[in-house]
Order: sequence, then C-alpha cells, then structure tokens
Amino acid sequence: MNPNLPLLSIITFLPLAGALVLLVLPGARLQKWWALGVSLATFVISCLLFVWWKAGEAGMQFVEQLPWVPQFDIQYFLGVDGLSLFLVLLTTLITVLVLLFSWEGVEKNLKGYLALMLALEAGMVGVFVALDLVLFYIFWELTLIPMYFLIGGWGDPHGTYTFLGRVMAWRVYAAVKFFLYTFVGSALMLVAILVLYAQGGTFDVLKLQALNLAPNLQTWLFLAFALAFAIKVPIFPFHTWLPDAHVAAPTGGSVILAAVLLKMGTYGFVRFCLPLFPEATRTFVPWIAGLAIVGILYGALVALVQKDVKALVAYSSVAHLGFVMLGIMALNAQGIAGATLQMVNHGLSTGALFLMVGMLYNRRHTRQLSDFGGLWKQIPVYGFLFLIVALSSAGLPGLNGFVGEFNILLGAFQANRVFAVLGTLGVILAAWYLLWAIRQMLHGPLTRPENQQLRDLTVREVITLTPLIILFFVIGLFPNLFFDKINPSAQAVADAVNRRSAAVSMTIDK
Repeated sequence: MNPNLPLLSIITFLPLAGALVLLVLPGARLQKWWALGVSLATFVISCLLFVWWKAGEAGMQFVEQLPWVPQFDIQYFLGVDGLSLFLVLLTTLITVLVLLFSWEGVEKNLKGYLALMLALEAGMVGVFVALDLVLFYIFWELTLIPMYFLIGGWGDPHGTYTFLGRVMAWRVYAAVKFFLYTFVGSALMLVAILVLYAQGGTFDVLKLQALNLAPNLQTWLFLAFALAFAIKVPIFPFHTWLPDAHVAAPTGGSVILAAVLLKMGTYGFVRFCLPLFPEATRTFVPWIAGLAIVGILYGALVALVQKDVKALVAYSSVAHLGFVMLGIMALNAQGIAGATLQMVNHGLSTGALFLMVGMLYNRRHTRQLSDFGGLWKQIPVYGFLFLIVALSSAGLPGLNGFVGEFNILLGAFQANRVFAVLGTLGVILAAWYLLWAIRQMLHGPLTRPENQQLRDLTVREVITLTPLIILFFVIGLFPNLFFDKINPSAQAVADAVNRRSAAVSMTIDK
C-alpha cells in the first residue's frame, strides 16, 4: 500500500527543519538526543520507500511535482527509481550512525556540528531525488557548505600548510581545496544547465532526455557535466583533493564524505550524462573507462605504501570508485546495476572502515600503522569486527563487496575484455593492502605499552557498527532483494543510451 504522502519531501526537509530547531535547544544532552531522534525518524520514514516499492517498474515512483517558477518552467519535482532508492536509504542510515558515533568526542560547538550534519543530510537526499535541474543544482551546492565547515572547523587540529606565502591550519587548507575543486566543476555544470534550458525550454530532466542535441553540442555539454561529476567521484587525475579532505576531516565528516558525498558524482553520470548525452557518452567511454582503470590500479598501489591508516582507506576509495565508473561505462544493464549496488556497498564498507579508524584514534590519538600491532590480543571484539569490515571491502564472496564487483566485471567483460582483466587486478591489489593493514594492526606481538591499556569497543560503538555488518551479509547472501529493484531502471538507462546513440549515428550517416 502506498498512501498519498509526500514521502520524499518529508525525508528531504525533516533533517533541515531539525537543524533549525536544534539551533535554539539548550544543553548538550538534549541537542544530541534531538539530532539523533530527527535522523532516526528520517531513516524510518525512508524505509517506507522500500516497503511500498512497486516491483518491476523502471520509471520514477513517489513522484511529487508542483510549479515553482512557472515563467521559466522551474518545478519542484522529486522522484526515485531503482538507481536512487538505495542511495537515499544509504544516506539516511549513515547519518544516524555518524551521529551515534559522535555522541562522544565532539568537544567544541556541539550544536553547530550537529546542525551541519542534519543540513548536510538534507542536501544529499535532495541530490538523489531532484528531477528538475535547477532544484538538483541547489541541493548539489547546498552540500558544499556544511562539509566545508565540518572539515575546517572540526578537522584534525594538528599540522599547518603554507599556501601563497600564508601559513594556515591543515584542516583549513583541506577544506578550501575541497570547496574550490568542487565549486569550479559546479560552475561549468551550471552553464551547461542553462544551455540545456535554451535548447529544450525546460529544466525537467525526464523531458530533456528526449532532446536530439547536435553531436558537437552534446560533446561540450557532456564535458561540462562530466567534469563536475568526475571531481566529485573523484576520477583520476581529479582525485588530489580527496586524501587531504579525508585525513583532515573529523571522523564523522570522513564517513559522510566516503559513504555518500562521493556517490553524488557516480550517480550524476548515471542520472544525467548517460541519458542526456548518449552519443557523447559513447565517444568518451574509452577515455573515462581508461581513467577508471588507472584509478583502480593507482589507488590500490598508493594505498599499499601508506603509513597512515586513514590515508590508506582514503586511497582505497579512489580504487573502489574506479570500479563503479568501470561498470557505468560498460553501458549495459549488468554493469550499470552492479555499479549502482557497488555505490551502496562502498558506502557501507568504507563508512565502517572510517568509523573503526576513528574509534581507534579516539583511544590512541594516532593513525600511524607502526604505532599498532598485536591489537587482537588486547581488543578482540574490535579485531573481529575490523576483519569482517576489511574482508567486505576486499570483496570476499558471501559479503556485499563481492556481489557488486562481480556484476561490474561481468558487464565490463561484455564491453571490453582488456578493461575487465585489468580491473580484476584491482581486486587482487585490494586484498593485498587490506590484509597488509590487518597484519600491521592486529597481529604480531603487543609490544607498545600504550596499546596494552586499550579498552575494547563499548556497547554504543558495537551498536553503531552492527547495522553495517548485518547489511554486509544480507547483500552478499540475498543480492536479489536489491537487484530486483535496481535492474529495471538499469536496463532502461542502458536501452535508452544505446538506442538513442544508434539513432543519432544513423541520422548522421544519412
């Protein structure tokens, strides 16, 4: 049953309303409970999307459409399909877990931290449900501001960086770098959005997909959109902001950044680049797929030589999101469906890795691999859960990572066997650097006195990790619970891209 409720509006704006109320609430304890309660309510409501989902439909569901600025045909237009459903659920779940993790450890301006987290959740959900380009752009930009302040205000207090003769805190440099990279790409995307409006007279994404744009125009518009999304993913060589942002950000910011914000880029390719610019997409497939392969191998190799475990996890994201881009660029249903599920898998696995790195940092105030060793003897619950999380990230069969990567490689093999083989090397390298990190941290003698005093995970920390661990096994063992909802939309995108690009090619030939 699907009652006539504005579910998407509630899910999008409830966190923002909660953030505004939070600003006037007194007392740290009340503020924590309020933020956690708002995020938990948002997650529970978002689960109704899954419960009331109409199976087998490729189109948009839970659509809300109202005129907003009618003279320019700007609409308040929301909807979800199989490509966005689980990204919405991922966003609402991760926000709850981040706020639960942040129950302790945020020492300054707690109210501001919690309000920014809720505002960020609203922006991220909005990106995944907006079907009007102006509305999408507003939500896209909205996510920049909270993350900028979270990195710059609550990031790592240690370290400085000299930039243009000025000495600034490392976290401020990382925040500025994150903002400038993303904003430059966004500015070009805005120009492309305005050109699309001039061509079609609407900002409605679904209507714009029917436009037959000239190949040269498609190329330029594709490049403008693709640059914004490539920076956000990030695709090699646009990745240089990511390790700095991850290492400098507070743990909660790193989790949100890895689990959700990066998926805005990969989602953008599937939602906009492929259906709006099919001929240009096919033209640039070899280039983007090639960069994805470089990212897979480069990210894994650089992760292997990291001495900071947080930096290792950050570079692993470059590699894993290279897999997602490889699946998208296969331009077939299997690759796109695998990439969509792998966006979720990466969010769960890498989000859990950053949480566990943060839990250890709160105890030892160091992230250097050389400062650990033999931790399994002292904190066995932590060691056991870290092993499961690492194996999930490495793609062990039976866990979530394997399902997504396997479908991506099958889709890539149909499109380009060389790329598929090279991508498989990335799977081997991922197992290498993750098992190496496990050996460095958990095994061997417990020689350092500081580690002999460590306490194991608290009940709150175990509760924070438990939903993620459960989902590792649910997705790994029952993938059709997810593919049944993803596949129709993935097939529709693949069919539309291949059909429209073929039609354009025949027109040019004539």
